[in-house]
Amino acid sequence: MSFLRVDIFTDGACSGNPGPGGWGAILRAGAHEREISGSENPTTNNRMEILAAIRGLQALKRPSDVTIHTDSRYLLDGATKWLARWKANGWRTADKKPVKNEDLWRLLETEMEKHAMAWQWVKGHSDHPENERADALARAAISANR
Repeated sequence: MSFLRVDIFTDGACSGNPGPGGWGAILRAGAHEREISGSENPTTNNRMEILAAIRGLQALKRPSDVTIHTDSRYLLDGATKWLARWKANGWRTADKKPVKNEDLWRLLETEMEKHAMAWQWVKGHSDHPENERADALARAAISANR
């Protein structure tokens, strides 16, 4: 069975940290594109980064071959390096503290399990067209929620 190939470009933003926040995602499958965004208040930048990935994955209607493109090392490292360890340690960090944003990490893990996942880090604010668009979506979502 072949999976649909999907690229999801994500970004999160926050005005103050914590403060009003927004997230944006661009989903691309071949020539088809869809932009989604949302906001929360109060929140943090890290929560918005994770939520952008979650909402992007939730927007997919069937299991897919997904690459998430993010400028967030927190999101990338959390999803690819830390998540399994946190789970094995009862949702505790290496220094035995509770994992921040555990609710979102658990939700992200659930969504990731539905797809064949790959992750790609993108340098933020470096004129990467999709990263700039995702950032603009996230910032517009903050403004729309004020």
